[in-house]
Amino acid sequence: MTDSVVENNLRARRIARVGMIAAAYAAASLVALMFLGGLAWGPVQFRISEALCVLALFSADAVPGLAIGCALANAANIVLGGTGTLGLLDVVFGTLATAIGAAFTWRMRRRPALALLGPVIANALIVPAYLPLMLQGMGFYTIPFTTIALDGQYLPMYLFGLISTGIGEAVVMYVLGLPLARALKRSPLVEQLEEPEHNDASTTSQGGAEK
Repeated sequence: MTDSVVENNLRARRIARVGMIAAAYAAASLVALMFLGGLAWGPVQFRISEALCVLALFSADAVPGLAIGCALANAANIVLGGTGTLGLLDVVFGTLATAIGAAFTWRMRRRPALALLGPVIANALIVPAYLPLMLQGMGFYTIPFTTIALDGQYLPMYLFGLISTGIGEAVVMYVLGLPLARALKRSPLVEQLEEPEHNDASTTSQGGAEK
């Protein structure tokens, strides 16, 4: 095969991986919304789809895939959750948090326990910065399971969100994500996620030499 054919094949595989990961994240997020409601999107978050950030341990294509999936899920929530135009904050900054966290996971992939801190820190710092604005725009901000209202008090809202979002993300990443990563490492799926360039290049080179 010529170099251009090989490059086109690699590009097609990457697009397929990105699309597959995006679809999986978006679908898992919407399922979480259906069954967990506010616990998937509110001031206390357990978005189980974030466990899929462990895919960034195996492929750089997981970074754009997860970001696209997050954007799609958050855009869908504008309609399903009734967030209106304020939901665009979640589309932009929620996606940014997922992308940064996934990028950190990929960069630190050789140390999985540390790598999974990326999504925890990114979401804990970024999501609470805009979530109070969304919730106030919808007419409420009360600490879940209490009657304590923090309306109009941005700093307490942010600090509460930083702690609650960080804890929720840590639970998802380490209770669900880490075992998922270990299971995936023993599965054939990893071969489809990992970068194929070296194998393809060597195969092409050997084939050319044999001819």
